[in-house]
Formats: sequence, structure tokens, C-alpha cells
Amino acid sequence: MSARLRGMAWKFGDDVNTDLIMPGKYLELVDPREIARHAMEGADPTFVKRVRVGDIVVGGRNFGCGSSREQAPIGLKQVGVATVVAESFARIFYRNAINIGLPAIECPGISGAVEDGDTLEIDMAGGIVTNVGTKKNLKLVPMPRFMIEILEAGGLVAYLREHMDEWMR
Repeated sequence: MSARLRGMAWKFGDDVNTDLIMPGKYLELVDPREIARHAMEGADPTFVKRVRVGDIVVGGRNFGCGSSREQAPIGLKQVGVATVVAESFARIFYRNAINIGLPAIECPGISGAVEDGDTLEIDMAGGIVTNVGTKKNLKLVPMPRFMIEILEAGGLVAYLREHMDEWMR
């Protein structure tokens, strides 16, 4: 995980549920590339055609609410989204995102400080997100160290593989 991220914002509102992120009719898909073809389809059917690697999804309150489908963060990560920044997250989406290596960053005030298409710069180490156009800075909610380590490893499975030997001693 990079300590600094920079990308274009894709702004969504409050209570964006997992059915909007990954519609239920695609839940039988298992190939991450196929899953990615339908990312955000319920909220914006043109998202996949327009999103670029490194872009940033911005949400309001309770992003990822609804069912616990892992396909929602998998689709976002596979399509190239660098991170999701939201006012708050549904806990299961938050943990699913971290577990697959997609940063999910809480940032109070983000939805009022960003418009679709704005360029954002995120300084993970400094705990700041900056709207490059407006120069507005917002503080990120600090992430627990163990979650940062999971993200740095590339996800929970990779983290467990890295640490399994030391735990078995």
C-alpha cells in the first residue's frame, strides 16, 4: 500500500449498499475480472467504462451497507480503485475491503468537501486527504496498526502467510 495516493474522485452519497456496488444478479461470478466488469453498476452503469486505475471512490455515511458480499470490494479493487474514502462504513464492508487489500478510509466531512471529478491526494502517514483543486485538507480517522499491516501485506491471506511461521514457534 502506498503512503500517498492521488486520483480522481467518484462521489456517491449516503447508504450506498452492496447491491448498488455489486448487483446481486452477479453473485455467482467467481473470477475477479468478471466481477470487476459490474463494479458500481447499480449506482452508475457507466462507472466501469470511465474509471481509471488509481481513482478514488468517495462515499457519505454508511458506505457498503446491506449484505456481506465480498464481491463488492473485490469488484472495486479489481477495476483499479485505489481506495474508498467515506464518512463512515458498514462494518462488514470495511473489514471485507481491508481483508482483500483495498483501503477503506474514514474521513469526517469528505462528502461535503468533494465533487465528482475532483483530484484528491491522500497522505496515509500524515492522516490527511487534500482536495487538490480547493486546497481543502481533512483529517482521516486513524486506522489501527494491525489493519495497516494487513493492507501493506496486500490483504489478510497474504498477511497470514507472512506471519504464520512466527506464530507457529
